[in-house]
Amino acid sequence: MKELSYLNKYLFKYKIHLILGVIFVIISNVFQIIPAQIVRYSIDYVEDNLHLYRTYNGMSEQALLYDEIAISILIFAGIILLMSLLRGFFLYLVRQTIIVMSRLIEFDLKNEIYTHYQSLPLSFYRRNNTGDLMNRISEDVSKIRMYLGPSIMYGLNLIILFIILIPYMLSINVELTIYSLIPLPILSISIYYVNNIINKRSEEIQQSQSGLSTFVQEAFSGIRVLKSYVREEESIGEFDKESIEYRKRSLRLTLVQSLFFPLIMSLIGLSTILTVYIGGKEVINGTLSFGNIAEFIIYVNLLTWPVTSLGWISSIIQRAAASQKRVNEFLKIKNDITTEKDIKAELNGVITFNNVSFVYPDSGITALKEINFSIKKGESLAIIGTTGSGKSTIANLISRMYDTTDGDIEIDGRNIKDYNLSNLRGQIGYVPQDVFLFSDTIYNNIAFGSDEMIEKEVIQAAKDADLYNNIIDFPESFKTMVGERGVTLSGGQKQRVSMARAIARNPKILMLDDSLSAVDTKTENAILGSLKRIMNGRTTIIISHRVSSAKLADKIIVLDEGEIVEQGTNKSLLAHSGVYKALYEKQLTEEKSLVDE
Repeated sequence: MKELSYLNKYLFKYKIHLILGVIFVIISNVFQIIPAQIVRYSIDYVEDNLHLYRTYNGMSEQALLYDEIAISILIFAGIILLMSLLRGFFLYLVRQTIIVMSRLIEFDLKNEIYTHYQSLPLSFYRRNNTGDLMNRISEDVSKIRMYLGPSIMYGLNLIILFIILIPYMLSINVELTIYSLIPLPILSISIYYVNNIINKRSEEIQQSQSGLSTFVQEAFSGIRVLKSYVREEESIGEFDKESIEYRKRSLRLTLVQSLFFPLIMSLIGLSTILTVYIGGKEVINGTLSFGNIAEFIIYVNLLTWPVTSLGWISSIIQRAAASQKRVNEFLKIKNDITTEKDIKAELNGVITFNNVSFVYPDSGITALKEINFSIKKGESLAIIGTTGSGKSTIANLISRMYDTTDGDIEIDGRNIKDYNLSNLRGQIGYVPQDVFLFSDTIYNNIAFGSDEMIEKEVIQAAKDADLYNNIIDFPESFKTMVGERGVTLSGGQKQRVSMARAIARNPKILMLDDSLSAVDTKTENAILGSLKRIMNGRTTIIISHRVSSAKLADKIIVLDEGEIVEQGTNKSLLAHSGVYKALYEKQLTEEKSLVDE
């Protein structure tokens, strides 16, 4: 219960629901016990009057006595019916308090986890896969809810019923109580073990189902590749293999489940037999009445489900504790990207790197080594380098997705760590290398960066990204749905939507991380033409492996294995033979070859 103690703050928050739930459970159990006593009264009443009824055989008084007995039985039946209705009503209230409480806590816990996820740094997402994050906020929270709802509800019902009923049964007859309850602990332990087997095999089925779903999803997503390489038959064979494994596991679960109810019924039957046998002996001895036997049989049946649920509850608590432990592991992770002075200020865009080195915490890879450069307000800087040279790392450090390992970064003369994180990122427009679009309209994807954006700004951003003509050619124009991760758009169109999204928020600092890699030369030139105007008066960082993009910048630095190997203007770097000039000539040759073809 140590891990589950984390939930106590929520139980305290919804203590009114819990207290009322306890009260309603007590009342519902009272209305559950009273009918058994009414049954005993009615049977004993009929038995006591049966001899007298026979004595009046053939006499007019017999009919009167019969009417009196019948009316009494109807009254008893009416009371039992009323008790059942009242119990049903209070059971409804039990669910409206305890089960509703569990749903409210589930809602709060999911929001807490999601909010915490949002606060964690980029390094957290590099270490953990999306499937695991989703499982903890969905599957694990669902198991925790089962503990907070059904487990607490049935657990309270069991405890309260035992507190009320067992002393009363013992007061009637100790021996009969002991014998009638003997099978119930055996039933509870048996259900516990059977339920654990069922849970284990259910998890195996879920894993098989997950594997099957993943296989099918990949097959459908990669259907073009499958058809191109004529691998349909092999794909069907693999699917058949996965399906057979799923069927095998399902049948193993069905075998165990088929033993579940026969086990319950056999042990209930044993309790009933013992009750009748011991009770019959006590009736013969004159210590009990026939009504007591019927009463005890009802009590045994009342205790059967709560005792049966004890094994089920134990299993739920174990699974919930394991799930809560997984959830707590992530909730205990703290964001190491924090602000020191919480400064909120409008940026001018003066950026300085002072001996900045960076090692990725999750992989231990050294990305940058003693980097020094500065950008004035409104200047543009191009960062050129091969794959893995550390270009994107610089963008991640400026937007504080990571903090430097050594050295420091200043913006407008202040350490970047002094700025309020949201305020800082809110003034940076970033076009990432890996474009991500939401399953929404093109308009909403462009307007994503600000809640106050107007249509005119969205349209202008689309024009600046050389996307406007493409958009208006679509049947639904800006209302066109881009599909999951922008699947309905081409690679170049997705990059330009991402660029328009960054431009539209009118940032003080604009960072383009290889954002023209998926567009052709003609489109690149059109976008670069627009960028000249967009970059005017705005600090801009262009990260690229293309020299054509770098030519726009006021300064250029060339990275190689995390170090600055060259820096200067386009003209000065071309004036001497170095890495930049070699790269320029190589790309120029490649472009000429494409033109000749």
